[in-house]
Amino acid sequence: MHVDQINFRCKPFSELFANELYDAWALREAVFVVEQQCIYLDADGKDPQAWHLLGYDATGTLACYARLLPPGLAYRGFASIGRIVSALQWRGRGVGKALMHQALKHTSRLFSGYPIKISAQTYLLDFYRSFGFEPQGLPYLEDGIPHTAMVRPAVSVITEDLHSGK
Repeated sequence: MHVDQINFRCKPFSELFANELYDAWALREAVFVVEQQCIYLDADGKDPQAWHLLGYDATGTLACYARLLPPGLAYRGFASIGRIVSALQWRGRGVGKALMHQALKHTSRLFSGYPIKISAQTYLLDFYRSFGFEPQGLPYLEDGIPHTAMVRPAVSVITEDLHSGK
């Protein structure tokens, strides 16, 4: 399967079907808790106020996911993108880039005029830099994994669409 076959859906929590919510939590748990061996409380109270970006492959399997947070929910004065994750079988095939393009497009549309702040796993700094994020401050441990805060300036939806090629 090719990354162009990923079908993205962006929905608020209240519009998620039970199977979509289950798929998102299962993928987050498989990668963050099991694969990365990080014990943390995934149910942090932010999901009900967030938008959820789900990327399904042609077989109906969740290939990637990101959580889009409104300004102020995670960081004062910033929208945020978090829980950015790709299924193991899709890594190295461009799904992460496609996910970030979609996440930026939807975040810019939903929360226009706000810069975006993320807590990036430090080994992914160059990946996020390629989307216009810049490190802010020193690295820190989050749930035992090195992270770095990164910020991307606010851009308009029209500008975002031009840069993403969509």
